[in-house]
Amino acid sequence: MSDSLRDKVVIVTGASSGLGRSITLESASRGATVILIARRRERLLEIADEAKRLSGAQAFVITADISKADQIDAAFKEIIQKVDHIDFLVNAAGFGVFEPFMEMNPQLTTEMFQTNVLGLMYFTRLVARVMMDQNQGQVINIGSMAGIIPTTKTAVYSATKAAVIQFSNVLRLELKPFNVKVMTVNPGPVYTNFFNIADHSGKYLDNVKRFVMDPDDVAWQIVHFFGTNRRELNLPLSLAFLGKLYQIFPSLGDWASLKFGSRK
Repeated sequence: MSDSLRDKVVIVTGASSGLGRSITLESASRGATVILIARRRERLLEIADEAKRLSGAQAFVITADISKADQIDAAFKEIIQKVDHIDFLVNAAGFGVFEPFMEMNPQLTTEMFQTNVLGLMYFTRLVARVMMDQNQGQVINIGSMAGIIPTTKTAVYSATKAAVIQFSNVLRLELKPFNVKVMTVNPGPVYTNFFNIADHSGKYLDNVKRFVMDPDDVAWQIVHFFGTNRRELNLPLSLAFLGKLYQIFPSLGDWASLKFGSRK
C-alpha cells in the first residue's frame, strides 16, 4: 500500500465496527497514525493491533460514548496528550432505527439526535479548534443518502443525517478561512452491523441488495479523497443520481420512494 498518510494523524469515531472500522484500517494501510474512539474497548484493541501491523505506526485506543459530553471532553484531553497535531477527523459514530415516526419512543428519538448530531457537533468543535490553530486539517462527516432521499420508517434517522449534511455545509464555509476542509459522505446501504439495530424485520438488506455496498470499498473511496477539496461524496452513483432527480422532481420522487424505496 502507499505511504500517502505517513506521519498523518487520523481520528475515527465509531471505530469499533462497520464503516468506522474499515476507514481506520484503510487509513492505517496508507501509513497513518490512527486514534480509535468507540465504546467497546476490547474490540478497539483488536482493531488497533491490526492497524499497527498495517501501518507500522501508532494506533491509540480511547473508550468513549460520543453521545456524552463529559466523555467527549475526556477523550479530547487524552488525544492532545498523545499527539501534537491532528490532520483528519472522521465522524463515523451513529445509529438508526427503522420505525414509523408515530410509533417511535420519544427517548429513542432523543438518543439518536444526541449521538448522530449533537455529539458529532460537540466533538467536531473541539477538534476543529486544533485544526484552526494549525491552519490545516479536514473534517469528514458520515451522513447518509437517507438525509437526501426520504423513505418511510426513517423520519428520525433521516432528520439526523439531514442535520449532519447541513451542519457540514455551513461549517465548510466557516472553516475555509483557516484552511480547514469539510467533506460530507452520504452512503446508501452498507453491509454492516448497523442493520442489526436499525432493521427489526431483517428483510431490508434483501430488498435493496442491488444498492448494498461493501464497507471496505466505501472506506477506500472516502480515504482516497482525504486532503482534497471534495465537498460531498454520494454513494453509490445510482442513488446519487436518484438524489439529484428527487431535488428536481420532488413529487415524482415521493411516488418512486413509496413504490420502490420504502421496503423496510
